[in-house]
Amino acid sequence: MNKYPVWKYVIIAIALVVSLVYASPNLFVEVPVVQVSGARASVKVEPALQSELEAAVKGAGIAIAGVEVAEGHATFRFADTDTQIKARDVIQSKVPAGYVVALNLQSATPKWLQALGAKPMYLGLDLRGGVHFLLQVDMKAAANKSVERYVSDVRSLLRDKKIYYSGLAREGDRVVVRFRESDQRVAAQKLIEKEMPDLALREQVAGEEAAIVATIKPEIVKKEQELALQQNIQTLRNRVNELGVAEPIIQQQGGDRIVVQLAGVQDPGRAKEILGRTATLEVRMVSEEHSAGPGQNAFAAYKDQPAPFGTDKYLDSEGNTVLVKKTLVITGDRIKDAQPGFDQRDGGPVVSMALDDSGGRIMRQTTRENLKKRMGMMLVERNSTVVLTWPVIQEEFGNRFQISGIGDVQEARNLALLLRAGALAAPMDIIEERTVGPSLGAENIAKGFKSVVYGFVAIAIFMIIYYSLFGVISVGALASNLLFLVALLSMLQATLTLPGIAAIALALGMAIDANVLINERIREELRAGMSPQMAIQVGYERAFDTIFDSNITTLIAGLALLAFGSGPVRGFAVVHCLGILTSIFSAVMVSRGIVNLIYGGRKKVAKVYIGNTEWHKKDATA
Repeated sequence: MNKYPVWKYVIIAIALVVSLVYASPNLFVEVPVVQVSGARASVKVEPALQSELEAAVKGAGIAIAGVEVAEGHATFRFADTDTQIKARDVIQSKVPAGYVVALNLQSATPKWLQALGAKPMYLGLDLRGGVHFLLQVDMKAAANKSVERYVSDVRSLLRDKKIYYSGLAREGDRVVVRFRESDQRVAAQKLIEKEMPDLALREQVAGEEAAIVATIKPEIVKKEQELALQQNIQTLRNRVNELGVAEPIIQQQGGDRIVVQLAGVQDPGRAKEILGRTATLEVRMVSEEHSAGPGQNAFAAYKDQPAPFGTDKYLDSEGNTVLVKKTLVITGDRIKDAQPGFDQRDGGPVVSMALDDSGGRIMRQTTRENLKKRMGMMLVERNSTVVLTWPVIQEEFGNRFQISGIGDVQEARNLALLLRAGALAAPMDIIEERTVGPSLGAENIAKGFKSVVYGFVAIAIFMIIYYSLFGVISVGALASNLLFLVALLSMLQATLTLPGIAAIALALGMAIDANVLINERIREELRAGMSPQMAIQVGYERAFDTIFDSNITTLIAGLALLAFGSGPVRGFAVVHCLGILTSIFSAVMVSRGIVNLIYGGRKKVAKVYIGNTEWHKKDATA
């Protein structure tokens, strides 16, 4: 009567074997590694470079636990973090431009398991250690940048169509264009309305001059601020990828904040420097008409004086005053690639730039028209602008050029990384920073592991005492449920956090609840005088509807948490939903499979050990 078909036992066996394989990588500890990868997808670590770096590390007296080259990047394993950091310094000094060197932790999973795609779960910040940043995006600066862009766009549009104006400037959040001739004003207004529908225009008369006042429409301002926030998130992702962090969490919080969590980061100082900087490049022409002559002291007379009209005053890397024109030639959003390197003339660090087609065309035209004049390459950061270099244009150039005047090799690497990852659409401030050490993460793992183990043991003791043999069967099904859940999380490469561990503990309680329903239902049928074989069959069949209904309602709540929650709430919801699915399978299919193995082959069952002695001695037949 209570016999399972072979195919059901095959499904259970396959599920158990697959789960054992994919859950087992979580038993292996993580080892410190140094990863070398190309800054771009097309750049690979060749065997020759790997051998050269390995020889350099060994030559420095540093022991290497293992080396792997896969998917275009090389991984060097070490015994401890101190050795790892020393090796990183050696490798970084030897690796050529175009490669990224990153510290990381890697599981010591055997290669045969890796070949099957078995990987451990990612551990969240609270379990693995790392850094947490909360960044505030300056939305006012994003709006100001939009106004500046429209000033430049209007100027270019009117010049291209040969419409003459007497003045064009920004006044607050408005773009004001002045005209002496009414026909030019009318033509300009029609052109701007046609080409720039995002601007709201109105006329303004002041004396003999008439003006067009353009303001960005409110809905466009809001849209551009949202786009600036999303661009900053994407830029941060690019920068984090350069740091070699696995499974970073970068997400929006509220209307103007971004949360960044980098689990396993072993160099939080550099992570903060890279994420917090708002560096971008601006290229402007030097204001030659105000210079006192050639040389670095050409603008010394303006050191303590305000900048003349139409210019901005900045300092170069050596502290000399430089006057540059307000009009931008190009900005960092035209940069397609940036790589650190060395100047062939003096050996100093440089960054080689590659522009997109539009940027190359602008640069080619500008250099052609300004031969023998100076061009300023400026690094713009929040509240700080430095003229890196302002050389004389010796010849026309376009998509490719170099910037020098950089302090050291590390600064060249960081600058290249920032420019390559993309410019931030708006400045950001780090308003909250937390660092979770690896030791605290290990302590959280130990506490979470103990809570799950103690909970499992307590449930097992209760079930065995209260339900006898059926209690043992329930504990076996519960153990399989835990195995299935860990395997699923590993296969999905989910990130496990402390709330996730809490969800695992909750899943155990919910899974055993299904077994309690089944056992109690079987008891009721036995008390009603039904034979043991029939009681087992009917108990499982009638308990299934209750188990299914209760789990579905709980699953709906979990899906709501998953859809509308964020951060730790989503982590809890993922484990919670998966735990519901595995508990239904283990409580109904696995436990009944075990029961059928024990009782299914008997024609007469005298005793059913389910903890109720009143009917143990009843003789019953199938």
